[in-house]
Amino acid sequence: QVQLVESGGGLVQAGGSLRLSCAASGIIVRLNAMDWYRQAPGKQRELVAAITSDGTTYYADSVKGRFTISRDNAKNTVYLQMNSLKSEDTAVYCCHTLSSRSYWGQGTQVTVSS
Repeated sequence: QVQLVESGGGLVQAGGSLRLSCAASGIIVRLNAMDWYRQAPGKQRELVAAITSDGTTYYADSVKGRFTISRDNAKNTVYLQMNSLKSEDTAVYCCHTLSSRSYWGQGTQVTVSS
């Protein structure tokens, strides 16, 4: 059974940093593409960052240069380092992977105060 458990969200002032973690079980993160999505109130869910099995990364234009996705193979965990946070980054952030089917974590709230 695949489980994705996010942590690390919270309240931070604009300009601050947070690191989100996605601890995976039931899959091997280094063998799968892993993504971070976010959804703000009243807005559609959007892909924020992704890392493929060969380590290629993708970032939404809105977060390029500020966010970094990475993984720790030994811990089977994917991270999202978020720097220079802005109020518009406020959202619920979810970890996702597409294996035999689509799997989602429960999400972690990130609130950036201006």
